[in-house]
Amino acid sequence: MISVNELKTGLTIEVDGDIWQVLEFQHVKPGKGAAFVRSKLRSMRNGSIQEKTFRAGEKVAKAHLENSKMQYLYSSGDTHTFMNTSTYEQLELSTAQMENQLKYLKENMEVHILQYQDEILGVEVSNTVELTVTETEPGIKGDTASGGTKPATLETGLTVQVPFFVNEGDVLVIDTRDGKYVSRA
Repeated sequence: MISVNELKTGLTIEVDGDIWQVLEFQHVKPGKGAAFVRSKLRSMRNGSIQEKTFRAGEKVAKAHLENSKMQYLYSSGDTHTFMNTSTYEQLELSTAQMENQLKYLKENMEVHILQYQDEILGVEVSNTVELTVTETEPGIKGDTASGGTKPATLETGLTVQVPFFVNEGDVLVIDTRDGKYVSRA
């Protein structure tokens, strides 16, 4: 158990039977009344975000997540197969368990699988990934003066806005936190 005064961004806690990750927190000392901690939490099970207020000094359970390094092997219908890089055991996850990360995954990519006790909470990909452009309109000379963008479809099916100078076959660096173009690789 830890005190809510020790909350930090990224910390995982157990509250009301669910596992939450702390996104934001703020210690508040009003002029009248007791101090409290206002927080914004994201559920590790379903991704919902909730604001919660704790009394100062209140105790919450710290959730210890296990982080396994795995390699994404392949998908077959609605299941996706991963292999532990140290023990070579395989694990299958459904599309529902990793919906948001699926658009960044390519075969043989290394990811981290988050587990709490025996429950798999999800897949964590690196902050940036390199993906190849499969379809985009050709850039016209002189278009870059305005600094505009055009849509590009990547090898995983993800569509992002890219500068006019990007062509089919280019390898791009994409930020997985917001799904935006960063640069050419």
